[in-house]
Amino acid sequence: QVQLVESGGGLVQPGGSLRLSCVASGSISINNMGWYRQAPGKQRDVVASITRDRITNYADSVKGRFTISRDNAKNTVYLQMNSLKPEDTAVYYCRSTWPMSYWGKGTLVTVSS
Repeated sequence: QVQLVESGGGLVQPGGSLRLSCVASGSISINNMGWYRQAPGKQRDVVASITRDRITNYADSVKGRFTISRDNAKNTVYLQMNSLKPEDTAVYYCRSTWPMSYWGKGTLVTVSS
């Protein structure tokens, strides 16, 4: 069994914060990971990524507001989301890209008053 399980989504007011978690199991490596999001009718886009040496990259739309990190001991990747905006509303997915591509099933984030 291999899987990535996201959690932490929910309803939050604009300006609020959420921390998403992605727990890997079944020998999935979390050294090279990304967080993606997909809103209805839109393409799934990468919002943040982290490499083996902890180099991070962010989409312009979230830069300065989101932070990706990982805890190898817990096999967990996090996405800290601050100053959330309505346009951040989407299903958020985590993905491992090495040695194979695996996707979680997603967690819904809704930013609304």
